[in-house]
Amino acid sequence: MTPPRSNDTSTDPGARREFSAGGVVVRGEDVVVIVPVKRDISGQRVLGLPKGHPDGSETAEAAALREVREETGVEGELKGKLGDVRYWYQRGGRRVFKMVTFFLMEYRSGDLADHDDEVEEAYWMPLEQAARSLTYAGEREMVVRALSQTAPDR
Repeated sequence: MTPPRSNDTSTDPGARREFSAGGVVVRGEDVVVIVPVKRDISGQRVLGLPKGHPDGSETAEAAALREVREETGVEGELKGKLGDVRYWYQRGGRRVFKMVTFFLMEYRSGDLADHDDEVEEAYWMPLEQAARSLTYAGEREMVVRALSQTAPDR
């Protein structure tokens, strides 16, 4: 993905805009991470967080819960908004401005083996490792925020 040039889409009024919602699902000191089937622009595997577009009039919170369930096989309980990740990328020769809202979630139930076919692999990873290992900086920042909110000594 192209690093953001600006958080303001007014500099490119012809740009498309997209919105997604996702979750940082925590269980103790671990977080659910996914390897989507879709690769990055260079063909490399991506290590990321579950996220996706809302369906119809679905709220961001509902979309995040659904996407977590579909992409990881687990159910989470919303604990609050972590923040937004904004970036630009190219699709079909057009610039696209994307914003993803991430929510902190606490694991409630489910099995990671029940993920959908958009995901190659879903697994638990220590939060501190995920904060260093996720492919994209914005998602690493969301894990850092989750770590600061879930740390016992905060």
